Amino acid sequence: MKALFGVVSLLVALAIVGLVAVKQLKAVRKTGASPGASQAEVASVPQMSGSGTIRDQSRELQNKVANDAIKAMNQGAQARKDESEKQ
Repeated sequence: MKALFGVVSLLVALAIVGLVAVKQLKAVRKTGASPGASQAEVASVPQMSGSGTIRDQSRELQNKVANDAIKAMNQGAQARKDESEKQ
């Protein structure tokens, strides 16, 4: 009985993992670019200067992300300020 219960529980766990994997693969296919997608449909990758060491490129990317985050926060603060002025 224990062996049967063990096998059944393993099959149930495998089925759950399989369903999750299928969902994830479908989600990736939906967001990924199809082979016939135009260049405008493909998400752009930030272009780095390409010069310097990996450390320099990493620092450049970190600075870009930090600047983008600050810009987004400022835009959000400005939008909230504008909205509060309207009321």
